Amino acid sequence: MSTIHCALRVFPAASVLVLGLASGSAIAESPAQEAVRQLSAEKTEKNVVQNRFFLKEARFEVSPVLGYVPNNPFSRRFLGGLLVGYHLSESFAAEGAILYSPDLGRDDLKGLTGTLVTIAHQGDPDVQFQQPIDKMILGATFAARWAPVYGKINLLGESVLNFDLYGTGGIGLLSIAEYYATYNQETAEAGDPVQLSAPQSKVKVPVNLGIGLDFFASQSVAIKIDARTYLYVDRQPDYNPDANNVLSKRLYNTFIASAGVSVFMPRMKSRIVDF
Repeated sequence: MSTIHCALRVFPAASVLVLGLASGSAIAESPAQEAVRQLSAEKTEKNVVQNRFFLKEARFEVSPVLGYVPNNPFSRRFLGGLLVGYHLSESFAAEGAILYSPDLGRDDLKGLTGTLVTIAHQGDPDVQFQQPIDKMILGATFAARWAPVYGKINLLGESVLNFDLYGTGGIGLLSIAEYYATYNQETAEAGDPVQLSAPQSKVKVPVNLGIGLDFFASQSVAIKIDARTYLYVDRQPDYNPDANNVLSKRLYNTFIASAGVSVFMPRMKSRIVDF
């Protein structure tokens, strides 16, 4: 009995010693564990925006651009304009744009116009064929911009080019000069068969959709490539004014491709950490 009693007395003491050693070991390991937890927390809570070379939030963007309307088959439409935006965050911005394309009358017509009126006249000279021609003169848009993609391109292992991809959507105004081209017998022998009517002005309220890329050259300047379309509804083309046609409606698309330089203001705030 005395042996058993002694063993019972020794077991609690050993338990206390083991617990004490375990507690001491936990205390000794806690600084390392705490460091690991802090490192993990920093990696989790770090703002990924800090990895951007270029910050846009709370800055204005002013972009003079030059462009072209590639989907007008009858007239060459070169244009210039100005895009102004304010960046509410790194991803969202409000934008206004104005674009102007000068009307050169007969001087900016493409060869397809003369070809069509000549073919129509040769097919039936008694039919008064006219080719409608719409020229965009002035465009204005009020849109929202969303930039969901920010990326970096490694150029031959020497430098990194930062860029973002954005989309735009909104409404606008479109001023159009409407012409009718007919066959001119008197000037056709000289190689110029087209006669233009006096222009009629019309204004449309289109839906504007677009996409673009900004390539950041510095923290205040970017190279901009932009493409946008003006979608509006108007009556169908009238090719024969003598037929008293009842014209239905159809959807039209004026597509504009442009490039320019963006200047961001004010100056970008300095970052605490560079990546």
